[in-house]
Amino acid sequence: MIYALLAIAAAFCAYIQWGDEIPIPNFDDLNQKEAKYVHNVNKKAEKEKFKKTLYEKNPSGFMTVEEYEQLSAPKDRMSVEVEIPKIPTPADMVYVPQPAYRIVKYNNPPGVAEISLNKTFYEKRQLNAQGIVSPDFSKLVYPSVYYYPDSASTACDLFVINLEAAKSNLDKILTANVIHRLSDPILSTDKNIDNYYTFRTLTPVDFSADGTRLLVKEKIGNSKDGIWKTTPIVYDFTTNVSYSLVEVRDAISYYWEENKGLRLEDKRWDVYPLGFAADNPDWVIVNAFAYTGDKPVNLGTWAVNYKGEQSRLVTFKSETVNISMNGYKIIKQGVVPPSITEKEEEQLKRIEKSNAKKKKEAEKAYKKDLEASYEAKIKEMDKEFKEQQKDYKLRKQIQGSTSGNEILIKYNEIKEKQELKEQQKLEKLKQKELKQLEKENAKSKADNANNGNNNDKNSGNGVVNSSTGQN
Repeated sequence: MIYALLAIAAAFCAYIQWGDEIPIPNFDDLNQKEAKYVHNVNKKAEKEKFKKTLYEKNPSGFMTVEEYEQLSAPKDRMSVEVEIPKIPTPADMVYVPQPAYRIVKYNNPPGVAEISLNKTFYEKRQLNAQGIVSPDFSKLVYPSVYYYPDSASTACDLFVINLEAAKSNLDKILTANVIHRLSDPILSTDKNIDNYYTFRTLTPVDFSADGTRLLVKEKIGNSKDGIWKTTPIVYDFTTNVSYSLVEVRDAISYYWEENKGLRLEDKRWDVYPLGFAADNPDWVIVNAFAYTGDKPVNLGTWAVNYKGEQSRLVTFKSETVNISMNGYKIIKQGVVPPSITEKEEEQLKRIEKSNAKKKKEAEKAYKKDLEASYEAKIKEMDKEFKEQQKDYKLRKQIQGSTSGNEILIKYNEIKEKQELKEQQKLEKLKQKELKQLEKENAKSKADNANNGNNNDKNSGNGVVNSSTGQN
């Protein structure tokens, strides 16, 4: 304990004796070093920001979790652009036949639209069938059929795709894609899979003349037993309400039982929706027939109100009924001639080459502008840092020579002189630039005057030579 106290006392005596020689940290230098360190950190952050902006031009896998989540966020399906599908050209072929398309009436002849389920449907378990386009080419309606292998049954939804308004009618249909469809179907069948081998489909028949209503036929049956029942359905786009026209089946059964004594419930029969009446779009025309095992028996052509409120017999001769055909579809119409395809290919190559060149120039200009902005930012930061250091040294110098309020007064005086000197320097530079500009303008005027005189002399020489030639 005593030795420890003696050691402390000896150290204290040494501090008193050689205190002037012990180095004391210079806090002013530390402030300058800290400011320089902060300045370098800011410059490095600006450089990283510049590099990051370059990388973001062409995004890669090197990104933060926040950036990845932002890029992978769900997009509005209606805003996604879809190009017209093109058949890829094999490398070993010069010409590949390109299919040509044309627009035709969908319900022609009336009531022929059907859904065909091929082998591919049972392998992929889904099928997007032929769609129908409204008379004003504003929307496309198509059925999507699903296959459930557990019960070998099918179900169906009817979806709507709003077509783009800024394209031609053919391009509207060709670029229609399921990614643009409305999320909820307008009609759906029962999706119960308890009954084996049952199928339920929704087939569009036709639009009304004004495009506000859609006639659909729902078919229910069994793959082993055939069709059980077809029900006409009308969907109203103005009210988003569907009407199942089951009343027309009841009216047909009642008529044949009351007038002919035939109970259709004991027979196999069905209705065949044809479309909207041409003379009255509020009425739907259906044809009824009975199965006999050989040739179907005509049960009459009937009309039913689109809401299913009234039903009546029209005729037993369907060819006398006028049915409107309003919806559209596209079909293949041969192939594009090779000469046209080759010219289009050459034109596309030129366009693609020009677009690639423009893209490269745009990227180069973008990078150059970005680099110029970055260099200007660094230059500004360096200038600001130098001004801060200069101001800091000035304050330090004044504090060493004055005290009290004189520090602030002297600082303001020096700053005013520096600002005045800087302003005079800028004014002098501006005057120099103006004189240089005036000198260049005067020289340009003198050159123009000399060129004018030379032209006059040349024209005079031409006249003399001409007259000499005539002599």
